[in-house]
Amino acid sequence: MQEIGLAEAVKAIRDDLVRAEREGADADIRFTVGPIEVAFDVALTREAGANGKVKVWVVEAGASGKVSQTSTHRVAFTLTPTRDGRPVEVGDLLSTPSR
Repeated sequence: MQEIGLAEAVKAIRDDLVRAEREGADADIRFTVGPIEVAFDVALTREAGANGKVKVWVVEAGASGKVSQTSTHRVAFTLTPTRDGRPVEVGDLLSTPSR
């Protein structure tokens, strides 16, 4: 199983929002991104040694049974995307339905 850090998971959400913002920059219809509720199952592990650091990583969906030696926890939080203190907008072209 490939370990995905919590920061990496949040970065993936941020990267997708940036891509949506760029792709919708010239769109006729734009959407303001509101708060995004995020929930992950995470595993906590400690590196070996006296100064072992605690590591938080996201558990893949359906992989909880595979993480038998590690306890998992549910972490939920809300992200409110902003750019320079203003809400982020993304867009999409609204197609006219054919008749």
